[in-house]
Amino acid sequence: MFTTLIVQPIFNLLVLIYALLPGHNFGLAVIIFTIVIRLLMWPLVKRQLHSAKIMRSLQPELKRIKKETKGDRQRESTLVMELYKERGVNPFGSIGLLIVQLPILIGLYAGLQRIISDPYNLVNFSYPFIQNLPSIQELAADISKLDFTLLGFIDLSRAALGNGGIYWPAMALVIGSAVTQYFQSKQLMPDDKDARKLRDILRDAGKGEQADSSEVNAAVSRTTRYFIPAMIFFFTVNLASALALYWLVSGLVAMIQQTRVLKQDELEIETELHKDDKKKSPPKKKVTSTARVVSIHTEGSENTQATPKKTTNKQKAKKSKKRKR
Repeated sequence: MFTTLIVQPIFNLLVLIYALLPGHNFGLAVIIFTIVIRLLMWPLVKRQLHSAKIMRSLQPELKRIKKETKGDRQRESTLVMELYKERGVNPFGSIGLLIVQLPILIGLYAGLQRIISDPYNLVNFSYPFIQNLPSIQELAADISKLDFTLLGFIDLSRAALGNGGIYWPAMALVIGSAVTQYFQSKQLMPDDKDARKLRDILRDAGKGEQADSSEVNAAVSRTTRYFIPAMIFFFTVNLASALALYWLVSGLVAMIQQTRVLKQDELEIETELHKDDKKKSPPKKKVTSTARVVSIHTEGSENTQATPKKTTNKQKAKKSKKRKR
């Protein structure tokens, strides 16, 4: 059942890309296959990244809840779940992406092993419509034409560590995939210089100090930043380097996707803050035309009252005549 539903569709997608690709290079087919898979997972990746971003922003709120509850685990758990519900966060959202990626990785490994054990499986295990393609029919007539390399430089059927010792081109892919995974994980984690290591938290807990669950989770996440790359290295170093190539390209594409989503989130946050600042600032009073007319009239009347009346020459002459009389 797993072979029919998972392995064979993944294998045939890879073979189809190989058959349609100009030059029919297996390494380029693996690269294009990986990019296609990452693009198909984009909605799930985007949802996971948004959830991770919100979870990071909720750390101050979680610490505040921790202080308010003062060791009341039941009340703390209730308030945390209410906070998650209010913000629309699923703390287990990242598991969905892992569940999707794991069968793809297993299916790709199983398909590659079929080709390595018997190159004719590239023809025999394909769907009928793929078998009828000219390039696949050409391989069925002469399987030696199968180019199972990356541009002729790296034999993707060989492992980094094998009977012949270290195969350095494959080792470069293995190391590259581990390093890429490290930076991919680091990209999602906040830089907290004051954060304690998991070892220190467990040591203090052994002395009777109560461990903060949010602090423990953050410490575990920082530890996995090193654990997962190490696991990838030891997992792929003894397998066909085509799998390391898949993991390397997948990590590079994931970093590009994460950069885009995180940048978009920052712009959205800046926009929201700008809106909040506008709401908080008091509105400027607009002076209407009627108010301006009234103020001008008032000012004019005040000026007329303040200025003394000037006596003309005629008035002075009349006053002098009256005096003579």
